[in-house]
Amino acid sequence: MQIAAIVIGIGLIALSTATVGPVSFIALAAPQIARRLVRADGLALAPTSALGALLLLLADVIAQLIDRDSPLPVGIVTVSIGGIYFLWLLIREGRTR
Repeated sequence: MQIAAIVIGIGLIALSTATVGPVSFIALAAPQIARRLVRADGLALAPTSALGALLLLLADVIAQLIDRDSPLPVGIVTVSIGGIYFLWLLIREGRTR
């Protein structure tokens, strides 16, 4: 019974990850940005949730505004936001060391 639950859980996680694809960049970037904004040492759950929702909404609006006739998939914009942020973070951390 426990093995079946684990297999089902893994399958559901794989399905949701395959469905949302690059939107998961928001889940990687939001905690890092929120921690820097509120200057918290640990996990700041409320600011992370709010910032994640705001970033996803912003990415969706940008995706729709770029080309109104055929809007971009929101995943392309979230990858761009996440990629730019992580590139900035790598450059910043590289300079401090």
